[in-house]
Amino acid sequence: MQQTIHIVGLGGSLRKASTSRSALAEALEGAAAGGAKTELIWLRDVELPLYSPEHAPPPAARELADKVHACDAMVWSTPTYHGSLSGALKNALDWLILLGDREPPYLTNKPIGLISTAGGVQGLQAVNSMDFITRALRGWSVPLVLPIAQSWQAFDDQGALTHRPSGDQLRALGAEVLRAARQFRADGTCDYAPERQFATLPRDGVTSN
Repeated sequence: MQQTIHIVGLGGSLRKASTSRSALAEALEGAAAGGAKTELIWLRDVELPLYSPEHAPPPAARELADKVHACDAMVWSTPTYHGSLSGALKNALDWLILLGDREPPYLTNKPIGLISTAGGVQGLQAVNSMDFITRALRGWSVPLVLPIAQSWQAFDDQGALTHRPSGDQLRALGAEVLRAARQFRADGTCDYAPERQFATLPRDGVTSN
């Protein structure tokens, strides 16, 4: 019997009515529908101090590192702050330095799905920032990314997703992360691994490069 793929979602907003958390949950639903075991880690619920190499890692950082190391793939979702990812998500990713002495180290050969929500039109900048971090951690960014610009049109005041096409696209992203994770498990690579080109999903569902 094929072993279940485990996908961890990391939500980088501290806001209670978080659009990026809702987007992340939708993407994980797409992965779960394909048979993945999913877990959503919302940084609002995780007591992570600011990373410093001078201090002993706190239990929350060690627990985060353990969960990330044990999973097969991840989905990261962040609000767009000043053209980049949130400080909370960047801090959590900084704590993944704890994976440097694991085998394999860091995020080696883990596919990572990338999502951002933005009040304006610059959501892809946050995705670009997350892609750079993924590379540094030896993971693979799934080329299908979803920056949701003008998020106030897709979510209500409580952060709940109301735009059905966006939901469809988010679930498709989750399904793609699962597909890539299965390829990595079976073959040690996947069909897009030699390339790092983004394919974005606009709201009309038409893929563009």
